[in-house]
Amino acid sequence: MIYKMYKFAVLCLLFAVTIGKRIQLDKKPMSRRDYDALKEQLTSRKFLDDGSNGAHIKLTDYMNTQYFAPVSIGTPPQEFTMVPDTGSSNLWVYSHKCMSIPCWYHKTFDNSKSSTYQKDGEAFDISYGSGSVKGTVGEDTAVLGGTTVPNFKFGEVTSVSGASFYASKMSGILGLGYGSISVDKLPTFVDQSNMSDKSFAFYLHSNPTSSYMTMPGYDQAAFNGAMQFHKVVEETYWALNLAGLKQGSQSVNVPSGFKAVIDSGTSLIVGPKQVVGPLVEGINVAKDCSNMNSLPTLTFTIDNTDYPLTSSEYVLKVTQGSQSECVMGVMA
Repeated sequence: MIYKMYKFAVLCLLFAVTIGKRIQLDKKPMSRRDYDALKEQLTSRKFLDDGSNGAHIKLTDYMNTQYFAPVSIGTPPQEFTMVPDTGSSNLWVYSHKCMSIPCWYHKTFDNSKSSTYQKDGEAFDISYGSGSVKGTVGEDTAVLGGTTVPNFKFGEVTSVSGASFYASKMSGILGLGYGSISVDKLPTFVDQSNMSDKSFAFYLHSNPTSSYMTMPGYDQAAFNGAMQFHKVVEETYWALNLAGLKQGSQSVNVPSGFKAVIDSGTSLIVGPKQVVGPLVEGINVAKDCSNMNSLPTLTFTIDNTDYPLTSSEYVLKVTQGSQSECVMGVMA
């Protein structure tokens, strides 16, 4: 099962004691169309039952639900808006040769304009819950923040299908998961980099200009108190031991062996009905947001540590024209 745990994601992705420089993240509002497309994508998935020299990377934040980082490919660099995704392991970008509709209004990579590009030609194909991307493998220089990876193999996408790609603001994905789930067993950006410290961290804020990630390491000035550490129990996604769930003071039965995956590319908290159903039972979010203060706290227990989320943290505000409404951010 795959979850995005906003409040404690940063605690679980860090494992080196360094102070990293910032990579700014970008944030934009989520529309009702975005939300509906994302919901379709997520609910169609099959879930399992069971530093100091780092860059400070600015992230774009789309209404606290979609975060993007600037990634450059080629020489001279062509910059793209990409999802830094801990739930996948490949880098792909829309190709200049792509004729699918989403490619018409997103920036595309033109390999003919890069002096360092090399053609590979191997087929590149990733299937998602509600669509897919297809193309071929290319090789070029890729840059995120202060990390440059030459001769990096990535997907040049020439065909895309699925509602989520029409709604998303991204031009590609930079996978930050383990190499074990990499399509075509291509090396990951982090593994192929020359960083001796392979750690990274996200700092996601409500303020559109305040979100960022660090690579390598983390920003010691960004938190107070002791750091919480959790063992990765399966080196595919960033999978942790989900020990318990609670709605208010009421515990939800979680069978032994369940995992929670910290997925920076997933905007909602999602899981199988057998555990998420009881967790959200009886919670009705008013569209006009009028009952926010009366909604219960949801607590996720990783190992022996509780991470409570208040209604303001698991309810999303989506927009349609000039109107906004509240919707549930937890689903089965």
